[in-house]
Amino acid sequence: MHLERLTSILEIVGQKGEATVAGICAHSDLPKPSAYRLVQDLVSVGLLEPVGRGQFAIGTRLKAITNSDHSDRALLELIRPTLKQAANDVGAAFFLSRLRGKSVEIIHVETPDTGVSYLHPGLGKRPLHACSCSKAVAAFSPDLFVTGEMEGRLRAYTEFTLTDVHDLEAEFKAIRQRGFAECVEEIERGMCSVAAPLAPDGPGAAMSIGATGSVRVFTPAFRADLGSRIVQAAREISTSLGWESVQDARVCKLS
Repeated sequence: MHLERLTSILEIVGQKGEATVAGICAHSDLPKPSAYRLVQDLVSVGLLEPVGRGQFAIGTRLKAITNSDHSDRALLELIRPTLKQAANDVGAAFFLSRLRGKSVEIIHVETPDTGVSYLHPGLGKRPLHACSCSKAVAAFSPDLFVTGEMEGRLRAYTEFTLTDVHDLEAEFKAIRQRGFAECVEEIERGMCSVAAPLAPDGPGAAMSIGATGSVRVFTPAFRADLGSRIVQAAREISTSLGWESVQDARVCKLS
């Protein structure tokens, strides 16, 4: 349990780039006194380092060990151009989401420059069962959505929200088969979204990209075509980041 808590803190800080103790608590189940004590333990061994005003970042020692940077800022430098191009091509807002602790959070949105009207999804946490960005991650992360823990706890945001865990498990299976998730008026009436994980496994499975629009524009046929395009874009991003999935590696060996 102690090691899991330390690991969770490192994951949260590593993803956000910088985080306060309050921010760590917001994305974990840790009470503030425990989080503060654990952060100080990590600072003392060089795995975290203070960067001023109560902010902490990944420490020099851990950077040397991992020799990589998966912070929001570093990822966006590579992913933002693809999202911007897609927003202009499709005429809809495109987003990047990632798993933060035990919740999925929209961390960036690109909007079209073409003058068309669009729906902005907003930033922040999304429920695991009622948003395409979250369902795209949860479907490929079996340890994230535990049926026994979720039974009877799923909130209905509209009459279209799935609140039965067995129905949701069936939808996760469909998402894995087609490669992308949909949200059709499940959080807000009139609003739809489509999203896909950057990869079906590895670090890409904890992130998703997608688009939002009105139910008038995001028809079933439009969502099916857009979903396929988002899956392809996600694969290209994942490849550019060097995140070849296990499934892709198997295909390469067989071909």
